[in-house]
Amino acid sequence: MSWILQSVSGILAVVLLLLVPTRMPAQSSTLLPDNRPNAPVAKPDQPSPMDFRAIPEEGPYVPMDRRQRLEWIAMQTAGPGSLVGGLLTAGIGTANSQPREYGTHWDGFSKRYGMQFPGIATSNLLEAGLGAFWGEDTRYVRHGSDPLAKRLGHVFLMTVSARRRSGHLAPAYARYIAFTGSSFAANAWWAGSDSHASDALIRTGYGFIGRAAANAWDEFWPSLRPHLLPARR
Repeated sequence: MSWILQSVSGILAVVLLLLVPTRMPAQSSTLLPDNRPNAPVAKPDQPSPMDFRAIPEEGPYVPMDRRQRLEWIAMQTAGPGSLVGGLLTAGIGTANSQPREYGTHWDGFSKRYGMQFPGIATSNLLEAGLGAFWGEDTRYVRHGSDPLAKRLGHVFLMTVSARRRSGHLAPAYARYIAFTGSSFAANAWWAGSDSHASDALIRTGYGFIGRAAANAWDEFWPSLRPHLLPARR
């Protein structure tokens, strides 16, 4: 039970860090007028910069705030992208019979999916919490107007990289730490045959596969949805 209490305490600490203000509000001066130009506004046909699920392809880059990070945690843990990634990794584990205690049938598939859910939640909390310290943006950026090959390349690029507060891409260090840390922590509740250091490293790889699948969902589903689910008149 001690590891459960430690995990819960760690999760609460990360959430509290996200809720603590990181900057003091700027004091407005009434002595001197502010002649600085207004920031550019995104085009009306682009996604809103306040949408936590996506960064607009055009217009000014707006870093994530605390509310968007908390919303991202919820959506990334229980949203459709997480469902796609979880089903993919659970399917791979079932096909490879890892862990072997669960077998290669549907019951084993459901157990694998259920067992990886706490690890997914822990990983998302760590990624969003640690990334807040150095401004790592966890959101996915769609390139829906690019050719298919470039869109596929972008899916994998955004699997291993993330934007910083300046808007430029850099390695997603918080994601690396979160995937690795949550995979080793999962040794506490995974089946005995799959709870070694080598198994944790394999789950880390599965984490990146799942994130790539989630990114692919975010990239291509908005383009496929009008064809598969036409709007009713």
